[in-house]
Amino acid sequence: MSKKDTSLSKGKGQYKWQYCSLGGTKRVCITRGEDIAHLGELDQKLWTVLSCPVKGLELDERTLDLIDYDRDGKIRADEVITAANWLCSVVKDKNMILQGHDYIDLADFNTDNEEGVQMRDCAAEVLKIMGLEKTTITLPELNEFLENYDENSAKELETNLENLTVATAPYGANSDDAVAAVDAIRDKVTDYFLRCKFIQFHDDCAAALDVSVEKVAEISEKNFATNIEEISKYPLSKPRADALLPIKEGINPAWQAQFAKVKELVLDVDYPGKDTLTEAEWNAVVEKIDAYVAAKDEETKSINEGHEERLTNEHDVIKPLERLLHLYRDFYTLLRNYVAMVDFYNKDIAATFQAGQLYIDSRRLDLCLKVGPDVAKHLDNSELSDMFLVYCKCTSRVKNETMNIVAVLTSGDINNIRVGKNAVFYDNSGQDWDAVVTHVKENPISVREAFWSPYRKFGRWCKEKFTKSAEEKEAAAFENLTTKADATTAAVAAPGAAPAPAKKPFDIAKFAGIFAAIGIGLGMIIQALTGILGAVFHSFLSAVIFIIIIMLCISGPSMVLAWIKLRGRNLGPVLNANGWAINSKIIVNSRFGRTLTQRAKYPAVVMSKDPYAPMPKWLLWIIFILIVLVVVFLVLYFNNYFDRFNIEWLHYDKANSWIGKIFGAVSEELAEAGEGLNEAVQEAAETAASAQ
Repeated sequence: MSKKDTSLSKGKGQYKWQYCSLGGTKRVCITRGEDIAHLGELDQKLWTVLSCPVKGLELDERTLDLIDYDRDGKIRADEVITAANWLCSVVKDKNMILQGHDYIDLADFNTDNEEGVQMRDCAAEVLKIMGLEKTTITLPELNEFLENYDENSAKELETNLENLTVATAPYGANSDDAVAAVDAIRDKVTDYFLRCKFIQFHDDCAAALDVSVEKVAEISEKNFATNIEEISKYPLSKPRADALLPIKEGINPAWQAQFAKVKELVLDVDYPGKDTLTEAEWNAVVEKIDAYVAAKDEETKSINEGHEERLTNEHDVIKPLERLLHLYRDFYTLLRNYVAMVDFYNKDIAATFQAGQLYIDSRRLDLCLKVGPDVAKHLDNSELSDMFLVYCKCTSRVKNETMNIVAVLTSGDINNIRVGKNAVFYDNSGQDWDAVVTHVKENPISVREAFWSPYRKFGRWCKEKFTKSAEEKEAAAFENLTTKADATTAAVAAPGAAPAPAKKPFDIAKFAGIFAAIGIGLGMIIQALTGILGAVFHSFLSAVIFIIIIMLCISGPSMVLAWIKLRGRNLGPVLNANGWAINSKIIVNSRFGRTLTQRAKYPAVVMSKDPYAPMPKWLLWIIFILIVLVVVFLVLYFNNYFDRFNIEWLHYDKANSWIGKIFGAVSEELAEAGEGLNEAVQEAAETAASAQ
């Protein structure tokens, strides 16, 4: 963080803000309680963030819920301002908000504010109820009290409902049992009286309205105990023209137990000694039961409403205290990640959106963010970040959960980062997750890496081409071998078959022009190469300059593109893809990026020699360069390029040296072959002319 500058323009009011530079961008500093109190005066154009999601942050979600007044799942700037104003109004010392304590002393409430007094008294009452003789209340203590309070309130309501008494209870203490007994047979009794009315309507219906002998015969040979459900479908009693319901006898066996309970609790009380019951008498019983149920429901409703009202009133006093303790602890953390994004640029503190650390390819990636289920959409929205993004699917066998993350690679190399690679992710609680790379968005991570990038790509391309060519040739050879084997087998199996047509002899005349063109081309290439090497190696300095120019031509564009992208590497689009409304750039330059990716570092100790260690890369490069230099030297040497220099050993008799003799012999053989080729070409041309 650079030195603070207070000379910049102020916000909307007259408050004098302090500014600093973070990530190459000027930002507002929130370092005093007065800054929080005047947050509403800060021009929103100067805020780093204008909106952030409630879910997916490494901050207590309950705190964010208490700030999200409109319950839309987003924390907006006006909600942050509202929370800041309320918090500053109920505490005595606004600077204490910056401490991030999860406790508050009774003396720290602002007693000049009515709500502050209410919360202080509420805190004192909570401490008294919990039997804590102290003047400081903590958030864990309040959470414990609220949990016990809700549980005790539920038990109290249950007890009140169990002890509910209604003045109009028709059957005293047995009224509830009477209600249950009457309800159990209510429909069956109504059905009985309707059947009786049908008999009164038409005498011939009596047999049809009673249970038929045939139905009883169907189950007569079965166990009645296992067919009680079928029997229960028969009428309650045999329908009668006088519409009287027998009380003491003649009841369907499947309903006798329920009816006996009604007789004991209700009928023996209202109609003692009676043998039958009329429909009017039954309706009178039902009316008494319904009146009792209605009165009880009304009383229950009154108790529930009274309980809810009391609970709401008490919560209206307790909830502000809960809100205060949550904001007292977390609000300044939110401001540091909202107004100025300070925590992100502090290597000792993780930002609220940093979900943990990813270990992959001997590196630890500290900038990891949670991602929703639609990774492809997130990848599209983060396109403008110019960052190297590694998307992983993480699985926890302990929690039996899965989640997606995106990790930002900011230093090292990218050789082994690929889709399908396994890694390990540690969340902020230390829980490990199995991670698998699902998507990779490639971008430069350093100028040094960009310098070697074209050579790596070319080497990868050559390897792929060579491998593909070798595989094709292997397949062709195998196919040719199997074809010949099949042909031989077929010839042996059928000796009378016609022999395969003989191949035509090689017609050199046909290819004379081609051979001539190839020879001319090779000669021109060798002559041009000799001229270029002679011009380049005119002096040591010219050779060095030539090599540098060639390397710059190859790596220069890649390095320039990397330099441009590294200067514009911005976390904003990644956060925007997560639902944030970012109001300014969040630059991750090379210097800062090196702090976000930690590479493995081994101590400088002398170890025993590794007998299986591969040849060092630097030694391979030296051998390759030496071979190139030797080839260049020999080409120039035997083309008499060095004769212009007054160096004695360079004027050695090349013709009589062993290497000169080899070159001479090869040259003679090539010359004889060339003469033979020319003669053959001429003969072929003459033959072709005479044939025409």
